[in-house]
Amino acid sequence: MKRSSGVRLCATAAVSALSLALITGCGNGDSKDSGATSDKDAAKPAAKTLSAAELKKLIITQGDVPGQKVGAVEGGVPDASKVKADDAQCDPVLRAFTGIAPGSPAANTSKMATENKKTPKPGTTSLEDGKFEDAINESMNLDVTVVTLASYDGDGAEQGLKSVSDAVKACAGGFSGEQDGEKGKFTKVSEEKSSGTGDASVAFTAVNDAGKDGSLPLHAEVVRHGNTLAVYTTINIGAMMSKKAYTVSAPVVKAQAAKLK
Repeated sequence: MKRSSGVRLCATAAVSALSLALITGCGNGDSKDSGATSDKDAAKPAAKTLSAAELKKLIITQGDVPGQKVGAVEGGVPDASKVKADDAQCDPVLRAFTGIAPGSPAANTSKMATENKKTPKPGTTSLEDGKFEDAINESMNLDVTVVTLASYDGDGAEQGLKSVSDAVKACAGGFSGEQDGEKGKFTKVSEEKSSGTGDASVAFTAVNDAGKDGSLPLHAEVVRHGNTLAVYTTINIGAMMSKKAYTVSAPVVKAQAAKLK
């Protein structure tokens, strides 16, 4: 079945900075408990608030994630004021999908990790029987993950994570929003099993209904490490177009968690 040109254009835009979340203006229009509220170190002394310079030393860099290229976020992470949900309580979910940390961090920094392209199988470039389209999908079957580290004063990290967890529950039935004037709608938000890293975390997915192209899911996870939040957003256009399951990139989360220990 051929995919619409709208979704193809959307795919290109999304990979180019996870323009990310709204996959919105591009379309037509099982949930597991992560234990997000668990707090392993509630009795520990207050963690240190990190500076921007310290965060830059801790965020993943080239060579940290095997099989993936790590560099700057293409196009940059948008300003929070330009990413808004129609219902303000859903802002933390929408902003997480665009690489924006929740709340008011004292400092933050971001990187993008892109999985190395898979070598196309011989004979998949034929225009016959949809093989060309299959080859296109396969060439885009790679994880693109934006990682944002944000440090907070006081209990800002705990409150930031709580705001995301609360938003996942409150916005389960979907919500509308916009980024830089581009509007879109998510039809469902649900919690997923988190990676289990850090002191507390919440993982979730949101689905955008792209008309005849069906549901297009996005995946994100927010993990607290002391006074620092790590926000992960992964998109895999090839998997989306082929209706294959994918998740937040486990290798990226593992590599980043190791640097925050």
